[in-house]
Amino acid sequence: MNNRFYSLDVFRGATVALMILVNNPGSWSHIYAPLEHAPWHGCTPTDLVFPFFLFAVGNAMAFVMPRLEAGGDSLFWKKVIKRTLLIFAIGLFLNWSPFIKWDANHLVLKPFASLRILGVLQRIALSYFFASVIVYYFKQKGAFVTGVAILLFYWALCLLLGTPGDPFSLKGWFGTEIDKAILGVSHLYKGEGVPFDPEGFMSTFAAITQVIFGYLVGDYIQKKGKSFELVAGLLITGVLLTATGYLWDMAFPINKKIWTSSYTVYTTGLATCTIAVMIYFIELKQAKSFLFRFFDVFGKNPLFIFVLSGFLPRLLGLIRIPNGFSADGLPKYLSPFGWFYEKICKLVPGIPENGSLVYAICMIIMYWAISYLLDRKKIYIKV
Repeated sequence: MNNRFYSLDVFRGATVALMILVNNPGSWSHIYAPLEHAPWHGCTPTDLVFPFFLFAVGNAMAFVMPRLEAGGDSLFWKKVIKRTLLIFAIGLFLNWSPFIKWDANHLVLKPFASLRILGVLQRIALSYFFASVIVYYFKQKGAFVTGVAILLFYWALCLLLGTPGDPFSLKGWFGTEIDKAILGVSHLYKGEGVPFDPEGFMSTFAAITQVIFGYLVGDYIQKKGKSFELVAGLLITGVLLTATGYLWDMAFPINKKIWTSSYTVYTTGLATCTIAVMIYFIELKQAKSFLFRFFDVFGKNPLFIFVLSGFLPRLLGLIRIPNGFSADGLPKYLSPFGWFYEKICKLVPGIPENGSLVYAICMIIMYWAISYLLDRKKIYIKV
């Protein structure tokens, strides 16, 4: 039997493509609502991207873990620690890159003192590490019980340590004070207007379970094989998880920014349903579509393309193209990507969101072309 699931490659690649789409608008001021994160509580399509990627990390783990178990503790710890440190280090590199910035008309070093320590890749690294350890030592049943216990424990922490009567708000959530104590205010994200890191240490608890659940689904897929029984089991599980997360929202709001337990369960349910539909059409019905090949290419070098999509705009930001003068007579500049948006994409007729979306689509096409060339040359950058 062919145990390769092309649908999982397509799922992972589609997630990477959506990451690029939502992270690279032409203008952050002009974004269609579905491509924005929920202001606080709630879940938009954009809020599905990161948990879907963690879910895919767990899926992949299910196919790798048997080899690690066969190799024993030495191989397991060597592989897992190496991968964890590499992904975390790449996340730091991305946050700090390109290491210099413009200060008036001079290039200066970006200070470490204000470097954000955590981030998307750092969360992937930590979640992968702890989920791997739990799965390796506790096996499937133990991992499920531990994952559920983590979700309940995190809920309890939010209630017990958060502001009484308002434990799930930006100011009332307990995790920020812990992040401040460990990292210091200068190393935290401040995109909410105050020091608060959406990839902080405490909110990583539930993200660990996201990877565990992804592993359990991947393990189930391997055991059941390409069958209607597999699809039915995944759909039933996905619907139950989605409903459970939705009901839990009434007591523990669905919230990406503090990665609530209800958010983990809800998005895991949606990811499981999505995988089930993909397996049905791609594996069982042998459906053909250019979109499958398009997304599959992204899935061949997912972390590399994600990092490149974050690094390249920063690097090109050092190139300054003159763009007139401000009201007080100071020169204004555009980066090459900024020039492309302002001089081409922004001219798209209609509301400003149209041009911003066209720019994001152009970015997807550009990174797809890079992915395609790497795939053609059989270059796969693994971490």
